[in-house]
Amino acid sequence: MKVIAAASIKGGVGKTATAVNLAAEATRAGVRVLLWDLDPQGSATYLLRAEHHLSGGGVRGLVDPKAELAPHVRATSVPGLHVVPSDLSLRFLDRHLDAAGKPRRRIGTLLSPLAMAYDLVVLDCPPGASIGIESAFRATDLVVVPVVPTTLAVLTLSQLEEVVAGRSRRPALVAHLSMLDRRKRLQRETAEELRRRDDVLQTAIPNTTGVERMGPERAPVRAFAPRSPATDAYEQLWSEVAGRLW
Repeated sequence: MKVIAAASIKGGVGKTATAVNLAAEATRAGVRVLLWDLDPQGSATYLLRAEHHLSGGGVRGLVDPKAELAPHVRATSVPGLHVVPSDLSLRFLDRHLDAAGKPRRRIGTLLSPLAMAYDLVVLDCPPGASIGIESAFRATDLVVVPVVPTTLAVLTLSQLEEVVAGRSRRPALVAHLSMLDRRKRLQRETAEELRRRDDVLQTAIPNTTGVERMGPERAPVRAFAPRSPATDAYEQLWSEVAGRLW
């Protein structure tokens, strides 16, 4: 079982869109996928039309040393794609992880029993850097970072690289261009500069209405716009990510 984490220090960069569409494209390719929504906002849970709460006492019950992840798994609107949903109790994840002991191992411990049931786990991490993020990274094979090609967004990529570099068990980290507006010269130039780096994938997700429509449609882009540029981009992104994983 492989684990990828969609993560960013900065919010509003298309992180959840990356997680949901990668999970959907992987499922379409025949991969058995579980998406774990670790963001208390619950956007991935909402987009996949899943039941929007954790069973058995919320996050406190989830991180209990005797807890298991399987009872929290839910079906989604995408056939074959399952989700561990978010709820607001996840805003206290760090507090409960710290109280449970060995906080940075907990997410990996919860995932281990599901190794025979899934080929891929996609973690939709909350923005920022925290104990929960470090626990997610410890269980992760590949961190996927969406980057809007602007100066400040690129700065956050460097900050996340520092977080990963500080781990004793370091997952691989790759970035991809997100919300690219080709009409803007500065974005085009920044995108070309980023693409020269070995840790930046070549696929760019365009800043189109197709991605924006995920909210009202409550679905991955392919579900309502199968021939759109955004759908093509997410398919290409999955191909690049899969190549890094296997």
